[in-house]
Amino acid sequence: MMKLKTLFIILLAAFASGCGLFGKKSGGGVSRTTGWSYNDEATGNIQVDAKYKQEAGPGLVFVQGGTFTMGRVEQDVMYRWDNTPRRVTVPSFYMDETEVSNQDYREFTYWLTRVYPGNKAKINSALPDTTVWREELSYNEPYVENYFRHPAFSDYPVVGISWEQANAYCAWRTDRVNEQILAQKGIIAHDNTQSGQNTFNSKSYLTGLYQGTDGDKPLENPDGSNKRVRWEDGIMLPNYRLPTEAEWEYAAYGLTENMDGELLTDRKLYPWNGSYLREDEKSGKGELKANFVRGRGDMMGVAGALNDNADITAKVFSYEANDFGLYCMAGNVNEWVSDVYRPLSFKDVEEFNPYRGNVITEYRRDANGTLMRNEFGEMIKDTISGLDLRNFKDGDTNSQIVESGNWNNEKDNKTEKMYIQDKQGGYSSLITDNVRVYKGGSWKDRAYWLVPGTRRYLEQDKAQNDLGFRCAMTHVGSPEGL
Repeated sequence: MMKLKTLFIILLAAFASGCGLFGKKSGGGVSRTTGWSYNDEATGNIQVDAKYKQEAGPGLVFVQGGTFTMGRVEQDVMYRWDNTPRRVTVPSFYMDETEVSNQDYREFTYWLTRVYPGNKAKINSALPDTTVWREELSYNEPYVENYFRHPAFSDYPVVGISWEQANAYCAWRTDRVNEQILAQKGIIAHDNTQSGQNTFNSKSYLTGLYQGTDGDKPLENPDGSNKRVRWEDGIMLPNYRLPTEAEWEYAAYGLTENMDGELLTDRKLYPWNGSYLREDEKSGKGELKANFVRGRGDMMGVAGALNDNADITAKVFSYEANDFGLYCMAGNVNEWVSDVYRPLSFKDVEEFNPYRGNVITEYRRDANGTLMRNEFGEMIKDTISGLDLRNFKDGDTNSQIVESGNWNNEKDNKTEKMYIQDKQGGYSSLITDNVRVYKGGSWKDRAYWLVPGTRRYLEQDKAQNDLGFRCAMTHVGSPEGL
């Protein structure tokens, strides 16, 4: 009898589980932990959105992650040996369909002019350096005057932008996109009079520091009560940011059409198949696939047959997109990426989502524990002691002789001690913690630099007339985008 009772209980439990009486999966209508209903006033309105799916922010396309061989795919003509091939995995992310254009960037400078009309330093800090067009023995003054501001160049990639300015643009874009999302949902009202500390900022809004306007409406709970939007609600998007070097290189190759199941059928030299730089299809046969220099002094071909139709840069939607739907991942302008440059990055970084440049921060608080903001309403960040990781593991006994035999345990193991720094005009490696990688090749480069695996570097506060950028965004959830 006892055995029958035990068997009955087991069968009843299996039936209840099979019927979903206690919930089959986390995020459904019922908790697998307690059996309590989600989004139900009777059980305290435990909030769950089982159908959440991240949407791409404006201008972005989805790049499904995967594994690929990062690094050199042809002879290293520079003999730097700084991109030895290595197998890495990149998680899914989003990336701008095109390079950031002059029009895109002018929205940023216009907003700053409108919100901070009296703060010339703030406005000027964002302006492109148009003097990058100036050459001692070339008549480029028309570009100095017109390239950024004239409507004829609105759809051309912005140049003269430093790495620091590109990051400032990403932060501004994040806030404007999240502000628009909340305004479209009726949660906040557009405030065209915002200024100073009462400027919409994603982080200050989430922490309750942004005051908003009288037209703002809190988010409504299922029971009719109101609450402020939280990050857990999944309404606001992650930050726009510069892509990592691995993300950029992976996205540039766009290997999705070169796969047979899990087998890579063909590696790519460029963002397109084959080793040719000209179109081999009947339609457009012979036309160049990117904007670059064909040979000495040949920037665009001859009159009547302007082969790449670009003397300097071309419009951001020029040429054919790669298999991810990304335009001009080779040529036109080089593009900043997030990474700090090191010659031996391929030996140091992780196999998953490789990146050098982490600086771990925390938000500053006053003596009362209250979060602090600057005059522009931005949260103030402080680097956590010991967590500036730009120089992490960069050094060994072979590259720098130290008495202890262990470079990483030395107290004075700064980058300046590892690489030669001579600011008096002598030889210098140019490598510091503020030097960043850029990739892609440009309108003034030879074909070698169109290969996504090639890499160059520049101080993060410098700019060039062939260097722009595009933004990326982290993808949360399933790598398939579900």
